[in-house]
Amino acid sequence: MAGTPEHTPLDLPEGDPFGPHNLPYGIFSEGADGERRVGVRLGDHVLDAGAAAAALGSPYVSLLARPTLNPLLAAGRTAWSDVRRALTAWLTVPAHRETVLPLLHPLSSVTLHLPFEVADYVDFYASENHASNLGRLFRPDEEPLKPNWKHLPVGYHGRSGTVVVSGTDVVRPSGQRKGPADPAPVFGPSVRLDIETEVGYVVGAPSAQGTAVPLSSYRDHVFGLCLLNDWSARDIQAWETVPLGPHLGKSFATSISAWITPLEALDAARVPAPERTYPLLPYLDDSDPADDPAGYDLRITVSLNGHVISEPPFSGMYWTGAQMLAHMTVNGASLRTGDLYGSGTISGTEDNERGSLIEITWNGQHPLELPDGKRGFLEDGDVVTLSAWAPGPHGTKVGLGDVTGRITAAPH
Repeated sequence: MAGTPEHTPLDLPEGDPFGPHNLPYGIFSEGADGERRVGVRLGDHVLDAGAAAAALGSPYVSLLARPTLNPLLAAGRTAWSDVRRALTAWLTVPAHRETVLPLLHPLSSVTLHLPFEVADYVDFYASENHASNLGRLFRPDEEPLKPNWKHLPVGYHGRSGTVVVSGTDVVRPSGQRKGPADPAPVFGPSVRLDIETEVGYVVGAPSAQGTAVPLSSYRDHVFGLCLLNDWSARDIQAWETVPLGPHLGKSFATSISAWITPLEALDAARVPAPERTYPLLPYLDDSDPADDPAGYDLRITVSLNGHVISEPPFSGMYWTGAQMLAHMTVNGASLRTGDLYGSGTISGTEDNERGSLIEITWNGQHPLELPDGKRGFLEDGDVVTLSAWAPGPHGTKVGLGDVTGRITAAPH
């Protein structure tokens, strides 16, 4: 009687969201101080992609045997497709099993790092529901949206040096704050620390300064997506924002997931943008049915200390990643390999679909009731986790790696 075939990391359970149809990229090491290497996630294991390329005699070893994803990002769209095709073969063709199996490491045994060197960081404001909610909160006697909002993707430049990988603690920021009734500003730790549930776009191929990137070139420049939490100190932000916009209230930390999901893995999740309220200027106009849709049906879950508090849908975002990229470069600003831009907070139409605590609790007026107490905003020790999946080919799911952060007290 033949024995039962040995189960290996290559033999995934049916429906695993990190199967060969996904294959997100990250950077891992064996031990926190070990050599950093490009990894590709398969189930609950990570493939040493550079070692696999070397063992199989692949020409892509020069892109994969690196301590960061930047060389692969810079290689461009044709290389991205070719490398993905090779990785799929290495992990699915039986002839490669003996070579590949020793190069798969349990996720529980490795340390994950920031997957790429961040060049510039821009954060947008692309959810109509989120922008409208904040408008109603802070300008109750005015129209919720400012006149420009439906004509261009509003955004601001952030601080790339404080982008951190999932699992990094977030130190409560300090700064100036002033309530409406306070006679003067005070300095101290933020007392209205918040989350922003976002999706990040990772730029690979650069562009020349003085040259705009059109909508049609989105997939030539954007390598993939990640989950992003743009932590926000609402009290610091409120005092400093007028007249120039966010600064210290946003720049202290932005967390991203350890895994970058390539755009090709999300083809089955692409959806058209919502109907436009006004005709758009030509460089933003995506009304032609032949245009490549750049919206995505991502199903996101927000948890606070292990309790689900929101499930914002990404499919309803007013501005797409292609439009954000086109607007970001229409003045001639260049793209650099490793540029990151965020969607802005994702909120749906329902109360349980809001992507920030300022919306969920209506600026603290209606605190969340959690088993460990009420929350208007975040307290020290709180742990926030964003997770997501998208529809994949043939009824599968594509997992987007979690992004988690724990709040620690401000230094004395």
